[in-house]
Amino acid sequence: MAGEATAGLTLTTPLLFEQGSQGRSGASIPSLDVPECDPEASFGELLRDEPAPLPEVSEPELFRHYVRLSRQNFAIDLGLYPLGSCTMKYNPKVNEWAARLPGFAGLHPMAPSSMIQGALRLMWRLERGLAEICGMDRVSLHPAAGAQGEFAGLMMIRAWHQDQGRSPKKVLIPDTAHGTNPASCALNGLEAVPFPVGGDGTVRAEQLAPFVDDQVAALMITNPNTVGLFETELATICTMVHDKGGLVYGDGANLNALMGRARPGDFGIDVMQFNLHKTFTTPHGGGGPGCGPIAYKSRLEPYAPTPVVQQGEDGAFVLEENRPKSIGRLRSFHGNFGMMVRAYAYLREMGSDGLRQATERAVLNANYLRAALSETWDTPYNTVCMHEVVISDKHLRPHHVTTMDIAKRLMDYGFHPPTVYFPLVVKGAMLIEPTETENKQSLDLFVDAMRSIDEEARTDPETVTHAPHLTRLRRLDETRAARNPVLRWKPPSDS
Repeated sequence: MAGEATAGLTLTTPLLFEQGSQGRSGASIPSLDVPECDPEASFGELLRDEPAPLPEVSEPELFRHYVRLSRQNFAIDLGLYPLGSCTMKYNPKVNEWAARLPGFAGLHPMAPSSMIQGALRLMWRLERGLAEICGMDRVSLHPAAGAQGEFAGLMMIRAWHQDQGRSPKKVLIPDTAHGTNPASCALNGLEAVPFPVGGDGTVRAEQLAPFVDDQVAALMITNPNTVGLFETELATICTMVHDKGGLVYGDGANLNALMGRARPGDFGIDVMQFNLHKTFTTPHGGGGPGCGPIAYKSRLEPYAPTPVVQQGEDGAFVLEENRPKSIGRLRSFHGNFGMMVRAYAYLREMGSDGLRQATERAVLNANYLRAALSETWDTPYNTVCMHEVVISDKHLRPHHVTTMDIAKRLMDYGFHPPTVYFPLVVKGAMLIEPTETENKQSLDLFVDAMRSIDEEARTDPETVTHAPHLTRLRRLDETRAARNPVLRWKPPSDS
């Protein structure tokens, strides 16, 4: 049974699978207008011996169940969602309107090019807009997520080396990289070689130099990095790698701090992924349809995923498949088109001035939080940051209050917790990214909540260590949930 706290009372509401009764229905289905088939002939041994024990519920029961679930969740439409590195900013609803236009939403993925010229033109224009923003020559919209974009970018780098008759294996990755970088290396048969950053949280050329040799296939670097700082020596670092025959992969997850102000390609980046669900306001996939395009310089163009959108001399668009050096198709069809429509609507709405203002506002908001929180909280890198700021639980450890306790207590104040225990280079880290979509009043509410939690941790630590107190469920055993997940409902036994 699920209990929901409301005005001091606990309302006990059955879960959907515990509701309903035999014969209850929420739909009126017309009689068949075709002959009934023989189930045994159609399904053979796959035919069930008895119906699945699914609930039979009415329409009100069904809708109440899903509305109840939505009220138990938190979303960016409800308030500040300060997940650092994940850039959970508000998704404008005009993007949703555009993606639901019948001419886009009703397209069949196997329609011939002659029937989807509008969609191909949108993809063509989006590619060129993204390429211009990051200073690259071309973009592929195929990858379904940022991690798959990483994977594809390294595949292209590996293919380029092989085409040169080389097979270097080492990929240099700084301590401040995103956690998916080593996994992308491993999946490509490459060796991830970590190296330390400087004491100020950024990569220093003199510290990197001993690691750069002719066995380096690539350097993977995030700029701004995961402690929210700009890599000031990036151009020098890229030149060092290029001089040894390597290429540079730029993790574009933090582009929300650069767009309209600086272009990664101008620093020497050869290939990078975008996270449309971060910077360009498409929804986070949550395991569903995402989009993580890759942008690349012309030297990598022959190895790009297929099919590639091309414009013929007659102005018509086609999907080109015959590319012998390509790394091939990454997934079915041509990518998650609805995400492309949303991102294109955002770019057209914002324009170059709007994108630049979004970057400036994101950086301003992060520095406002850094200045306000540093009055109370430990700030490992208390210098001008970019789009996110790192704080830690260092000053509360004598009170036996941890970062996880703080995150749980924030839920009682109506805020989604920030990213916790990441980046790994800061012990007890909290990575906070306000994005440009929050106003000063919203940021001040968050600062007030953090100050209140700090005071509670000092004077009444049990209030924090036993949080949350006001959520539908109290603190969960996360270790047991991860090791023994309950992934499906089972009907109660007859006994």
